Amino acid sequence: MAYKPANKIQDLQYFGEFGGVNPSVSDSSTYTFLSAKTMFDTFEGNADGCYLYSRHSSPSNLYLGEALAAMEGTETANVAASGMGAITPVILQICQAGDHIVSSRTIYGGTYAFLKNFSPKLGIDTSFVDITNLEKVEAAITSTTKILYCESVSNPLLEVADISGLAAIAKKHKIKLVVDNTFSPLSISPAKLGADIVIHSLTKFINGSSDTVGGVVCGSQEFINALRNVNDGASMLLGSTMDSFRAASILKNLRTLHIRMKQHSTNAHYLAEKFQQDGLKTVYPGLKSHPSHELFKKMMNEEYGFGGMLTIDVGSIDKANALMEMMQEKNLGYLAVSLGFYKTLFSAPGTSTSSEIPEDEQLEMGLSDGLIRFSIGLDNDIERTYRTMRQCMTSLHILKSKKALAY
Repeated sequence: MAYKPANKIQDLQYFGEFGGVNPSVSDSSTYTFLSAKTMFDTFEGNADGCYLYSRHSSPSNLYLGEALAAMEGTETANVAASGMGAITPVILQICQAGDHIVSSRTIYGGTYAFLKNFSPKLGIDTSFVDITNLEKVEAAITSTTKILYCESVSNPLLEVADISGLAAIAKKHKIKLVVDNTFSPLSISPAKLGADIVIHSLTKFINGSSDTVGGVVCGSQEFINALRNVNDGASMLLGSTMDSFRAASILKNLRTLHIRMKQHSTNAHYLAEKFQQDGLKTVYPGLKSHPSHELFKKMMNEEYGFGGMLTIDVGSIDKANALMEMMQEKNLGYLAVSLGFYKTLFSAPGTSTSSEIPEDEQLEMGLSDGLIRFSIGLDNDIERTYRTMRQCMTSLHILKSKKALAY
C-alpha cells in the first residue's frame, strides 16, 4: 500500500480535558510536581509524561509535534517559534567550530544569510553548490563536513533535490542530510527517501492562514531529545519556543492540509500550463519542460500534486513590479512575501525573500530581476483568475493580445 502521509494525521485522535474534540490548550509556563524526586527525574529527562517548563515542552506543542512527525514519517518532532527557529538549532546542534556544511546554492534567503554571514562567526563554514549535480555535491564534501543541506523544492528557483541520491551520498560520508520541505508538504516525504532530519516553516502551507509564525524539526527520538536537553540542547537553550495557543491553532489547520494542497497544486498546474502556452518563461515542477519533472514524479505522493509554487520571468524588475501592483489592484492576490495563503501571493524574490544573496551570486544561479514567484491560492474559479491575469499582462505589453480570448 502506498504511503499516504495525510492518513497518518487522520489516524490520530485527541480528546480535550473535558471530552472536547480538540485537545485542551496548556496555558501554563511551568508545571507542578507531586514529589521532589519526580522534578529531579524530569530534569534528567527520565520522567515520561511529566512537564517541566514550557520552553522545554508543553502538551499543546507535543500534540502538534506528534501530528507533524506522523505526516513526515519520523519518530518524533519538535516545534519552534519560527522556521528559522527550527533551522538554526539543528545546524548548531550538529556542528561546532571547525565544522563544514555543504548546502544547496538556492535556498531561502534567511537560511542563506545564516550559513553565509552568521555561522562563520562561530567557526562553521559552508560551501554552496548546485544541488541538482550529485557529482559536484560529493566533491564539495570534506573531512570536516557534518551536514548536507537542501530544500526539497528550492526557494525561489524551484530546483528539485534528488533526495534519495543525496541520502546515499550522506550515508557514504557519515553526515546528516537535512531537508527543508516547506514548499512541498505531503507532496514529498523526505524521510521516506532517506533524509535524516526534515524541517518546515509552519508559517506557510501547513498553517495556511498567514496568521502564525512557526517551525518544526522532524527526526529521530535521539536527535529531538538532544535538541531539548536542558544542558546542551540548542532548541532548549536558544529559546525558540512556540506558544501553546499557536500550536493548538496550527494543529487545527493541519487537519485540512491535504484538501488545501490538492487545490493549491491543481490551480498552480493550470496556470503554469497556460503561462507556458502564452510564451512566458515558466518554471513549475509539474511541467514536462522542468528539468527535474521526472525526478519529482518519481519521488512524489501523487495525490497531492506538484505543489502550489511557480515562477515566471517577465524580463525586468520594472515590468515585474508593474504587473504585481496591477494584479493586486485587480484583487488577484497580494504583493507580499511568504506563501501558502488562501489568496495568491506574489513577489520579486531578487529584491525580497532572496535579497540576502549578493547580486553576482543571484545571476550565477539564474535568479533574474524579472522573476516573479507565485504562491497560488485556493481560487474556486481558476480559469477566471487566469483570464484576468492575462489581461493585466496584455495591458502592460508583457503578452500580446489574443482577440479570441473572452474577457
